[in-house]
Amino acid sequence: MGDAATPFDRLGGEAAVRALVDRFYDLMDLEPQYQGIRALHPSTLDGSRDKLFWFLCGWLGGPNHYIERFGHPMLRARHLPYAIGSAERDHWMACMTQAMQESGVDAELAAGLQQAFQGTADWMRNRST
Repeated sequence: MGDAATPFDRLGGEAAVRALVDRFYDLMDLEPQYQGIRALHPSTLDGSRDKLFWFLCGWLGGPNHYIERFGHPMLRARHLPYAIGSAERDHWMACMTQAMQESGVDAELAAGLQQAFQGTADWMRNRST
């Protein structure tokens, strides 16, 4: 892959994005330290898995599955019903970081994704604590 490869391509395409999303939600379901953010989700995570997969494909430079289904992501507006503070942001980031590590995401790519995720996760906060 050359320098023009998107993060989607560098990650390994749809199969790798799906594996990352699945590991993220598996960790959220299994690890006690993520129960706070797990509680913000429906009892079954199937819909959440699909939506994050569809969103990340486009966000990473691949197919715009999410936009094709739902239009503009409007992430902040869609998350306003859920209390998201610094703790929730930090738990989401820790869960995603662990998922990237366990999924074997290249360290350089993971560092860049972490930085991008951090900015988005911080912007998603809708409460001060």
